[in-house]
Amino acid sequence: MRALIKNTIKKGRTIAYHIEHNNDAKRILKVVEAKKGAFNPKDKKLCIEYAKDVFGNKKYAPWLFVYSAFAKEFKEGWIPNNYYGEHVIPNINGEYGDIGDKNAAISKLVNVSNSLDIAYYVNRLFLSANYEVLNEEKLKKLLFSQNEKVVYKIENSQQGKGIYFFDEKTFNIDAIKKLGNGVFQDYIEQHPFFSEFTTSSVATIRITSVCDDNGEIHPKVGYFRFGRDNDTHVISSSAMKIPIDIKTGKLFEDAYYPNWESTKQLPDKDISFAGKELPLFNECLSEIKKMHSCIPFIRCVGWDVIIDKNNNVRLIELNGGHSGIKFSEAVQGPNFKGLNWGNLHKK
Repeated sequence: MRALIKNTIKKGRTIAYHIEHNNDAKRILKVVEAKKGAFNPKDKKLCIEYAKDVFGNKKYAPWLFVYSAFAKEFKEGWIPNNYYGEHVIPNINGEYGDIGDKNAAISKLVNVSNSLDIAYYVNRLFLSANYEVLNEEKLKKLLFSQNEKVVYKIENSQQGKGIYFFDEKTFNIDAIKKLGNGVFQDYIEQHPFFSEFTTSSVATIRITSVCDDNGEIHPKVGYFRFGRDNDTHVISSSAMKIPIDIKTGKLFEDAYYPNWESTKQLPDKDISFAGKELPLFNECLSEIKKMHSCIPFIRCVGWDVIIDKNNNVRLIELNGGHSGIKFSEAVQGPNFKGLNWGNLHKK
């Protein structure tokens, strides 16, 4: 009986997962069609056939609709976002993907250069970056002896939620304890290039890299993301994205709002961004490849990095869970051809 109940709950969650994804795909498809014209019925048929033949079920077709409508053609090799979450991540990352949320462990595991981490709060202990247990007085001294402002980021923070800023006057030990496990980090002063886009928050460069079957690390796709208006940090519900040419570090000519509408002119910014090259982009890729080689068993990782005012590559966070590939697959894909991900549901 217990196994039956467990299987029923699992099936219910799976059904809800796909309903949510398909509703999201339908919403985005309407936005894409409004911009690019009606979706070609022939391409729709190809998407359905491809979803059945390659991924085993037509429930994966709606994301293929989005990708094809965006590209104005059907392309083999795309990975539906719901297939990625249901089969790819569990098979190639598994539970190890969750390590990315454990701030006190990940910095050491990936050998981060110029780590942002100052201290941690884990299991009701305050710890230095070297894991020395700190009392409250030592913690406060460590945080603010060289920093006017620090960032506190709780574990499992997603989409820009769970991020807090403190100075010495506003710092509150009891508030931290209520927030739960997390990391104290330096407040980044970003490279002037990024301040052209936003001065109220730190922008991020998202790069998705993959470890192949031979252990080689490949940065596959990326985009530049920055906050709007008075955002104190990048928040998924308001941030804008500009795709990056992964080979050159140059920005695409279109920027995208969270609802997938696009613009060639940034709101409230007189910036000609098309073709602009991100500073020290090759250094970003090299640092990501170095870090990913330390955790090859997490086969696909989304890295958020930035360049600071001193030209250092700084890791903000990494995501080994369902980091989402729908935007990059639509705008720049297919990005993951040749990795045999389409066979993972058979395992």
